[in-house]
Amino acid sequence: MSTPTKRSTVYFDPEIHHALRIKSIHAGKTVSELVNDAVRLALSEDEEDLAAFRDRAHESVVTFEELLKDLKAHGKL
Repeated sequence: MSTPTKRSTVYFDPEIHHALRIKSIHAGKTVSELVNDAVRLALSEDEEDLAAFRDRAHESVVTFEELLKDLKAHGKL
């Protein structure tokens, strides 16, 4: 049994819609499948960023001036 889907109306620029229709033919997928894949990818990238922020939340803060001083001291600037 497949997962129930929700319907939504999305308005595309004509060029994007045309490109999606061509890609769907070549990929053997529906436009909806392509859009769902793209949204999943975008959301997973956001989740990776949020996880990185959570993981680093307790790190000490380094000011820009301190960073510059450290980079200069190590010959990187």
